[in-house]
Amino acid sequence: MSKLREEKTVVIVKPDGVKRGLTGEIIRRIEQRGLKIIALQMIWATKEEMDEHYPKDKDWITNLGLNMFKTIEKYGIEVDVRAEYGSDDPHEIGKLVRDWLIDFMVSGPLVKMVVKGLHAIDMARKIVGPTIPAFAEMGTIRGDFSVDSPALANPEKRAIRNLIHASGNKEEAEHELKQWFKPEEIHDYKRAEEDIMF
Repeated sequence: MSKLREEKTVVIVKPDGVKRGLTGEIIRRIEQRGLKIIALQMIWATKEEMDEHYPKDKDWITNLGLNMFKTIEKYGIEVDVRAEYGSDDPHEIGKLVRDWLIDFMVSGPLVKMVVKGLHAIDMARKIVGPTIPAFAEMGTIRGDFSVDSPALANPEKRAIRNLIHASGNKEEAEHELKQWFKPEEIHDYKRAEEDIMF
């Protein structure tokens, strides 16, 4: 059972979150939930680092492209996809979206952190809220501080400004921990209330 308390995840405050001064609020919400931050650093990521961060898996990239088509259909956006984006193949469109993500993530400083605690991956995702801020519930970081939507971002050929990243699952968390942090940068400790919280 003690292993449940050991779960780690990566949370990254994106350039829009840093530039809007939301880093402190994000840290407050994570710690208020009973999770602990065991590594914290501001960096300006390179394109190479962000290329390593985002999956290169064909299905993942194709899904990015399919999401654009779903947005176009849902909102009745009139656009000649091939003329506007150079292709109507979901995988090729997905590669464009992935490039927009990378460009956005290197446009300013990031704050990266390791968060540890009971169900850290699921809890961090719950605090952050769904990827699309327009659909995020109030009370989540994205729901409270962002309203961006792919319906606006796609025609502007940019990533959705959604403030924050949190590892989506155990495999992502393990990959991101190895990529972004050296073992000596992680400092574990016991929070004062751990004995009474769980």
